[in-house]
Amino acid sequence: MEQKLSVGDAAPDFTIETTEGAFHLVEALQSAKAGVVVYFYPRAMTPGCTTEACDFRDSLNSLKSAGYTVIGISPDEIPALEKFRDKQTLNFALGSDPEHTVLSDYGVWQVKPLTKKLGVVRSTFVVSPDGTLTSAKYNVRATGHVARLRKELGLD
Repeated sequence: MEQKLSVGDAAPDFTIETTEGAFHLVEALQSAKAGVVVYFYPRAMTPGCTTEACDFRDSLNSLKSAGYTVIGISPDEIPALEKFRDKQTLNFALGSDPEHTVLSDYGVWQVKPLTKKLGVVRSTFVVSPDGTLTSAKYNVRATGHVARLRKELGLD
């Protein structure tokens, strides 16, 4: 559960139910010229998660034109994710992982230092078309994270 992925590792493949239907990483990689941005967040509708999701929403066109697909994943159920999507007019898929399968595979389902309870550590991964990680960031701050990612990807 505490294993962390690193740049160069093979990204764990997954299929997950989303607000846009089933999302399969391998299929998404076949159509994404530059790769897939997979970001994990603790809970829909919370202030930090809303900030981060809206930053991805506002950057989606430039990420897409650079060849990236974006998916956000949390333990929330689909109805909560659809409400979040609709309220914030989010323009990318939100994945539901209530069993914490994908969250665990990516090492983001961890005991949180402050609460000593299991939860999602806000994290972002960039998966290249060959299925390896070109970026693996754990414990990211919601504010300014997408701007830092854009810079890392050479978009700014």
